[in-house]
Amino acid sequence: MANAARMSRDLPSVAELGSALRSGRASARELARRSLDAIAARDAALGAFVAVDAEGAMAAAAAADAELAAGTDRGPLHGIPVGVKDLIDVAGLPVTMGSAHFAGHVAAEDAACVRRLREAGAVIVGKTATHEFAYGPTGDRSLQGPARNPWDPARMAGGSSSGSAVAVAAGMVPVAVGTDTGGSVRIPAALCGVAGFKPAAGTVADAGVFPLAQSLDHVGLLATTAEDCLTAYLAIGSPPPGRRAGRASRARIGWVAPSSRRPAAEAVAAVAERALPAPPEPVEPPLDELRDDFVAIQSSEAYAIHADRVADRPDRYDPEVLDRLKAAARVPGWRYVRAMAARDRHRARLDALFERFDLLASPTVGVTAPLLGERVVAVDGAEHPVRDTLLAFTSPWNVVGHPALSIPAGTVSGLPVGLQLVCPPGRERLLFDVAAVVAHRLGASTPTP
Repeated sequence: MANAARMSRDLPSVAELGSALRSGRASARELARRSLDAIAARDAALGAFVAVDAEGAMAAAAAADAELAAGTDRGPLHGIPVGVKDLIDVAGLPVTMGSAHFAGHVAAEDAACVRRLREAGAVIVGKTATHEFAYGPTGDRSLQGPARNPWDPARMAGGSSSGSAVAVAAGMVPVAVGTDTGGSVRIPAALCGVAGFKPAAGTVADAGVFPLAQSLDHVGLLATTAEDCLTAYLAIGSPPPGRRAGRASRARIGWVAPSSRRPAAEAVAAVAERALPAPPEPVEPPLDELRDDFVAIQSSEAYAIHADRVADRPDRYDPEVLDRLKAAARVPGWRYVRAMAARDRHRARLDALFERFDLLASPTVGVTAPLLGERVVAVDGAEHPVRDTLLAFTSPWNVVGHPALSIPAGTVSGLPVGLQLVCPPGRERLLFDVAAVVAHRLGASTPTP
């Protein structure tokens, strides 16, 4: 796609759009119309949206304009177009979970996070694509077809919040809501060159969100910038009491290096590490153990949700998703129990680590976007399963529930690379302060609309 490498950093931020609204240089109706026009112009080639609510968006935008004219300002998201993943209920709109099992299903009421968006004045423009039932990090298995990467439509967007990442990267919306069970916000953010934030466990209500693995699921945000992710998070979440751990330029950052179980191309890891404000110190958290426990927990909880559907109508699943569910059924119960019991032990070890470091950093994903349908990827000459490679650096943080943010770090061979920053709950403000320093160093400024 033309100028794809410039898209994400040339898009206006929420703050810039809000300034235009409040100064009278733009209206919410104009912003909604621009969003709908961008979807009409670009989405046929990319597959970001599975449902567009033009009438509802224009009505909500008109109401936002009327409120601003009357002196009612609901905050930074007032009048801002937003996309919502097709796993999350939006009253009156389809919610298919990307599956034939729910073809034609329409949500009766808003999910809790959607209610919070509306209360903040956001304009919901439609539903974004998901990997079927969110059970895959590739984003290319769905009832509605694959979401395609705007940087190269022959490549995957990453999943499972594939459509939300594509919608932001392609300039259709400045903010989109996703879900993240093992990296499903951060992986597509990294592959599409935008920001993606997985909040701390329990800080964004998941009522009205179809579960994948309930003890690992998080509602998250994708946006043009990390600052926009924070803005949206503050609107829909309940952040824990925070404290600053020190100035961003002096943050103590530990670097989680690639390994045989965390494969990363040397060029990708180098781009991510160079984006940091200062050279980090190598550190080895228990990610391999966490990854093993993640597999046991996700498999067991996902199969528990789908067991009846697998037995009654297996033909309605994408074959790859069905195979994965059948494999999940073979995880023994004792393995799940042990993995759940290990979580507190893992958190205690990480607490000790975060006494030494303010943040931990790594590549978000060890490779750039693979081709659609690709299931084995070469990493510096060695072949690895695509799914395991995409999840290697992200999934451990769902087990312990720590906040994790992916931000653009640069490119390799013309494709985006993401940098992942992780902190303990309560240290989110420093996380975003460091992200702002990285963006400034990389020159990721955006023009006034």
